[in-house]
Amino acid sequence: MLMETYLIYLAAVAVFFATPPDTSQLLIISNSVRYGLRRSAYTIAGDLTANSLQMTGAAFGLAAIIATSASAFVWIKWLGVAYLVWIGLQLILAKDRPEDVAATASGQSARLFRQGFVTSMANPFAVVFFGALFPQFIDPMMPVLPQLLILGLTYLVVDGAILLLWGWLGLRAAAALRRFSFGLVNKICGGLMIGAAMLLASKEFEPER
Repeated sequence: MLMETYLIYLAAVAVFFATPPDTSQLLIISNSVRYGLRRSAYTIAGDLTANSLQMTGAAFGLAAIIATSASAFVWIKWLGVAYLVWIGLQLILAKDRPEDVAATASGQSARLFRQGFVTSMANPFAVVFFGALFPQFIDPMMPVLPQLLILGLTYLVVDGAILLLWGWLGLRAAAALRRFSFGLVNKICGGLMIGAAMLLASKEFEPER
């Protein structure tokens, strides 16, 4: 891959992330506020694992299937919306005290990983996005697989860094929030999750004809 092409790709990815937080980023903020940045890293790992599978699916033509099947797209989308709302309502209705969360933190890793994985996998826009993005930077005269690996790994590194940044910002906010009430933390995090669900629900999609 030419360096010029790679730098243009980096710029395109940077522009993509220069937006308000999306569903995965809101989840990272929420988990960082509740559990701290170290534990929210499991959520980041789940998100990046899902992204890796979505990139693989895009490479094997799954993006074309989703892009031409309105019913598949809608089912995936609304399952994701329902999952995020469910997480949000759990947080709003939770009555955990700070010490309760600390006492059960050792058993949270798998659940936090699952939250990140499911939230990302339930976003059908991701596969379509990768399916549209990568071909723009692939040189058909050169081996395709190495180019896909470079593009995919670069995206994962940038995405991981952005998620860590949002998690750190959430951690900074947590210190201030906990001075008032841990219940307030739950409600704010629950509101973030429901807001993420509404964000996903508001996205429109027109299948190709």
